[in-house]
Amino acid sequence: MAKAGDRVAAVSLEEAIGRLDAALALLETAVARRLEAERSRGDRETEFALLEEDRARLATELDAAGARLARMNVTTGEVGRRLDRAIETVKDVLSGPSGS
Repeated sequence: MAKAGDRVAAVSLEEAIGRLDAALALLETAVARRLEAERSRGDRETEFALLEEDRARLATELDAAGARLARMNVTTGEVGRRLDRAIETVKDVLSGPSGS
């Protein structure tokens, strides 16, 4: 009977080792998924930081472009006024001193 008991113990041990192997495989899979999720999260955080830097740079460039446009509008207005005065002066000169 000692042999039958040994066989039962061996089968139970093999079953336990099989369950342990299956549990370890599940644990390895879970760890791999977790590591990939952390890596992906890090990639997203890096991408977000780059997007935030781009947004800040673009906002600065937009502000600068807006300021240039405002200066250009002022300059254009001044040029327009000077041209109007020059046109009037030329008309006055061409019309002569007596308006003829």
